[in-house]
Amino acid sequence: MNGGEGRTAEGRGVLRLEKVRIALGSRLLVALDAAIGPGEVLTLMGPSGSGKSSLLAFIAGFLDPVFAASGSVTLGGTDLLSLPPERRNIGLLFQDALLFPHMSVGGNLAFALRRERARDAATRQRLVEAALVEAGLSGMAERDPATLSGGQQSRVALMRVLLAEPGALLLDEPFSRLDAELRQQIREFVFMEARKRQLPVLMVTHDPSDAEAAGGRVVELGA
Repeated sequence: MNGGEGRTAEGRGVLRLEKVRIALGSRLLVALDAAIGPGEVLTLMGPSGSGKSSLLAFIAGFLDPVFAASGSVTLGGTDLLSLPPERRNIGLLFQDALLFPHMSVGGNLAFALRRERARDAATRQRLVEAALVEAGLSGMAERDPATLSGGQQSRVALMRVLLAEPGALLLDEPFSRLDAELRQQIREFVFMEARKRQLPVLMVTHDPSDAEAAGGRVVELGA
């Protein structure tokens, strides 16, 4: 999907979930209707096994077929469920940074760039350096990701997602492995960047402090 798709009648990209239901056998895990506007954060809370991560997998297009799912998911008016995962224009952040160990920090970031946006090496380098400056990691393009701290890896992971120019952002407990002080810093950075780019954000967590930091609506699953 190119940068202009998915922004039709609903403008800059409302992520809309209508009558979304996810079940495992006879057990209904998720029943959700929600609309997340640009720059908004909707937080889903609930214990392990309540269907939080399954909902993100359904939106992104890789839900395990053992689950039964139904409903409508649109982004800016475009039906995401009719598209393969790679064309849904969805960015995901997980508990682990999942940086490619065989690539440098700069290589990880360049990997995410759209071909039509960065056709030559000079443009790729400029965009990578700009992303590093924004993340407070200037001059680290040649570093091995394994040499970065946990917080630095989290920042690189976010910038890699953002360089792909997603239309929405899904957060699967991306702060859970960070200590308390670092967790607060990275949360602020993630939410600031998402709002700056006016991305609808759906976050799942079991930590009330994540929901408080997000400052948006909260939905309890499995309650």
